[in-house]
Amino acid sequence: MLVCQCNLITQKELEAQIRAMLDEDPWQLIVPAKVYHAMAQRGRCCGCFPNVVETIIRVTEDYHSHAQEGEASVVTHLDRVRALREKFGSKFNERRPKGHRAA
Repeated sequence: MLVCQCNLITQKELEAQIRAMLDEDPWQLIVPAKVYHAMAQRGRCCGCFPNVVETIIRVTEDYHSHAQEGEASVVTHLDRVRALREKFGSKFNERRPKGHRAA
């Protein structure tokens, strides 16, 4: 599945890059710009960044659940991130209603 249409980045490429970054340092802060920089890309329209954040959260949660290190603190942090997303809004990914998504 294509995540970024501007740079033609697929979901699998994105997940592989995030896992490589977690292998280097499992507790580093990963943000979309950092992932794109590691892939020698840059965000152009940045409309895909909300989906990239969702992928970072999902892959990080999965990575740490398989590593079974400090599972309680990971869950607490991820729950807080989800609560902030609900509080400040994630209804409009890419600033468009979901009915207008092509993919």
